[in-house]
Amino acid sequence: GLLPRLQISAPAGRILSSSMSLSQNIPSCLWKLGRLNHVAIAVPDLGQAQSLYRDVLGAQVSEAVALPEHGVYTVFVELGNTKLELLHPLGEKSPILSFLQKNKTGGMHHICIEVDDIKAAMTELKKKQIRILSEEPKIGAHGKPVIFLHPKDCLGVLVELEQA
Repeated sequence: GLLPRLQISAPAGRILSSSMSLSQNIPSCLWKLGRLNHVAIAVPDLGQAQSLYRDVLGAQVSEAVALPEHGVYTVFVELGNTKLELLHPLGEKSPILSFLQKNKTGGMHHICIEVDDIKAAMTELKKKQIRILSEEPKIGAHGKPVIFLHPKDCLGVLVELEQA
């Protein structure tokens, strides 16, 4: 049948050598990616979104916090292994306002991954032609330095890196 053919289709030595050469080609970094901190979701109605996660789904939901320097209101939804960050526009220059003008019902805005050394990450990513959307880290919603990587350099995803 099919199973015996699958088992002999690739010699074990070839699999081992190709995986070894793959890991040997990965350069060592001065910084390391950590855990997924949160997935951010832009929402047109913050109260409705809080109610969905708190009252319908039963999650622990924070109060809204204004972050004027980022042009957003944030609410965090605790999920045990990570968080959701609900984002709502604050002010006329809010990046979330322009996002919601294109996506009327809201949607995923960015992912946030922790790093152990944000300055080293910035230096190395710039060398690798990854655009960073600010010259220096800003203080994010958790009170820690954050940077954002250009989505066109990250497979269409806006990536936030946060100092762990």
